[in-house]
Amino acid sequence: MPSLAALRAFDAVAFCKSYSEAARLLNVTEAAMRQHVRNLEKALGYSLVERKGRGLSLTENGERLSATTSQSFENLFDCIIAMTSENQQKPVKVALPPSFAENWLMPRLTSFWVDHPAIEVELAPSLRILDLRQEDVDFAIRYGDGNWSDGTSTYLASAEFVVVGRPDIIGENQGQNLSTLKALPWLFEVSRTEHRVWAEARGINFDASQNRHFPTNSLVISAARTGQGLSVQSRALVEGDLANGSLVEVKSEAVQQLGYYLVIDRDLRQPALALTNWLLK
Repeated sequence: MPSLAALRAFDAVAFCKSYSEAARLLNVTEAAMRQHVRNLEKALGYSLVERKGRGLSLTENGERLSATTSQSFENLFDCIIAMTSENQQKPVKVALPPSFAENWLMPRLTSFWVDHPAIEVELAPSLRILDLRQEDVDFAIRYGDGNWSDGTSTYLASAEFVVVGRPDIIGENQGQNLSTLKALPWLFEVSRTEHRVWAEARGINFDASQNRHFPTNSLVISAARTGQGLSVQSRALVEGDLANGSLVEVKSEAVQQLGYYLVIDRDLRQPALALTNWLLK
C-alpha cells in the first residue's frame, strides 16, 4: 500500500494541476510534492501526471486514481469533522471527591455557565481514584499531596484543616485548646483515615461514645450544619459556611503539601480547557 502522504500529495496535485499550488495547499515544499508523486508512480508502476504546455494534466491512470482519492479523502474529512464536532459537544466529565463536588464546586458552577452557557459539565464523584483513561474522564480533581503517576498535577485549593461547628455548639469554646473540647460530640467520616490520625494525635478519641460517624464527608458537613457536633474539615469545603456564619471556626492548622489538585493526563479539548482555566482563576 503506498503511503497516505504520497496519496494525499497526488490528490492535491490532481486538484490544483500544479506542483507549486499543491505545495502551498499542504504547506510543504514543491520538491517534497514532486518526490511524493514520483514515489507513488514507482510504487504503482504507472505514470500519473504529465506536463501539458505550461501546466500539468493527468494520464488516464492518473484520472482513474484521482477519482478514487478525491472521494476517499472527502469521505475521510467529513468523518473527521463529524467526530471532532461530536467530541467538542460531549459534556466535560470531571472525576472528583463527592464532598468537594457538593461543597466547593457546585456553588461556583453557576458563574462558569454565565460565561460558557453551551458547555455541559458531567461530575463523576467517587471516593476512589479513578483511572483517567479507562473511566473516560477529561480530568480529575483529587485530594492529596499532588504526587500521582498518571497525570500532571496543578494546585487548586487549600486543604488546611479547620475545626468547625454551629455557633450555639461552639459557645465560649472558640479559640480554646482542642484538648478542652474532646468531651464534646465530634463528627467523623468512617473511612477518612487522615481525620482519625489527626484527632488521635491531639488526644481526641475517634471512637468515643459521644462521637458520630457517617459514611460520607458530605453527611458529616450536613450534621455539623444542624448542630450535631464539631467537625474537622478542609477549609475549601466549608468556606461558604464560614462566610455566611452557619459554621464558625474553632481552630485551624496547616497541613503540609495536602490540598486539592487538578490532575490532567492529555491535551484537553476546548470545552475541558475552558473549565480548567476557569477553575484555576
